Amino acid sequence: MTRIEEAVLARLREQGLSLPVVTVSWAQSSNGAIAGSGGAPATISGPESMAMTHRLRAMHDAILVGIRTVLADDPMLSVRLAEGRQPQPVVLDSRLRFPLGARLLARADRKPWIFHCAGSAGAASALEAKGAVLFSVAPGPGGLDLRKVLGALRSVGISSLMVEGGVQVLRAFITQGLAAQVVVTEGPRPIEGIPGPGIPRLASPVQERYGEDLVTWGLLEA
Repeated sequence: MTRIEEAVLARLREQGLSLPVVTVSWAQSSNGAIAGSGGAPATISGPESMAMTHRLRAMHDAILVGIRTVLADDPMLSVRLAEGRQPQPVVLDSRLRFPLGARLLARADRKPWIFHCAGSAGAASALEAKGAVLFSVAPGPGGLDLRKVLGALRSVGISSLMVEGGVQVLRAFITQGLAAQVVVTEGPRPIEGIPGPGIPRLASPVQERYGEDLVTWGLLEA
């Protein structure tokens, strides 16, 4: 286990918290982009740092993205490049735009938990018929009340959460003081595309090389 993985795990092991411990994690190019033009998926991480990310996923109870990430990338949000448990996939989807053909709904092991504050009853019924679990929470700045989302997750046994995107979701968890730690992978090459949230000021930062990529970890003050 590397220094960064040990640091992440040590923070997750802290007890007595009323909300899940949140790790925000993303990959960015050397010029700070996290996706290609128009939000197109872009390969940024090398195999070594990608495997590290999957080991981090296995340390967490759940993994969260916003609906724009689902629509753009159709992710599985699973652990495939490392051994370990599968985190519960969670999606923020305030207006229930979740596509019925998404790969998350085809997973046999863990169906997505979808948080929303609006949307038609028909959309909700169709998603539930596919196995999704829906949570209705109050709206908040830019979409959903994230503190309510975290409270709901903690009430059903989630004590650690990895947030992977997109940029608005990452920025919201950071600026609202809901993230405990940050893990950022920086690839060696620039790309033209959507800029990431930017690495905030971190306490006790650690940097390590994973192949060609530079990975930074640090704590965010409450």
